[in-house]
Amino acid sequence: MPIKMIVGLGNPGPRYAHNRHNVGFQIVDELAAKHGLSFDKRQFKALIASGRIDGQRVLLVKPQTFMNLSGEAVQPLVSYYKVELEDLMVVFDDMDLPVGVIRLRPFGGAGGHNGMKSIIKRLGGNRFPRLRVGIGRPPGRMDPAAYVLQDFSADEESLMVQVRDRAVQALETWLNSGIDAAMNAFNITKSQNSLTKPSQ
Repeated sequence: MPIKMIVGLGNPGPRYAHNRHNVGFQIVDELAAKHGLSFDKRQFKALIASGRIDGQRVLLVKPQTFMNLSGEAVQPLVSYYKVELEDLMVVFDDMDLPVGVIRLRPFGGAGGHNGMKSIIKRLGGNRFPRLRVGIGRPPGRMDPAAYVLQDFSADEESLMVQVRDRAVQALETWLNSGIDAAMNAFNITKSQNSLTKPSQ
């Protein structure tokens, strides 16, 4: 059975753990915990957890290179494990989506995200699935680089608990049923949009 790889993007180290920019790490951590997998191996500048999810062979990856060099960890792993690009999923934060929204796509550009730029450059192409997780735009004239390195606010974090759970479900759907099924189930559904609205 071919192996599927899910890469969560973030910066290594405890000081960054709860940052908006580390939502990719946060989601693969939750997926691993849910299925009893542990990030107990270091390989090619990444922490990896391997095993099976619902019978599917999976490799969960957290690059330890810092965000803008993520490709240095991802490309060697893709090559070593002979992962087809359609079987590679990258999970990352997106300022162009509001907090509470997730969006799956089968391929696409980097959208200004440095981690994705690095991966696309090292892989030599962008035709791999990705799960974008909304973190919203910085307020006022705040520097986007400073914004992504902030933790979620208390209100945002209460919402992100639900978002991370939905993202895990979306990844499970992709593993079991493919990208089209995952997009149909999780891209801008009514239930998802309701997450972004305050209670009446």
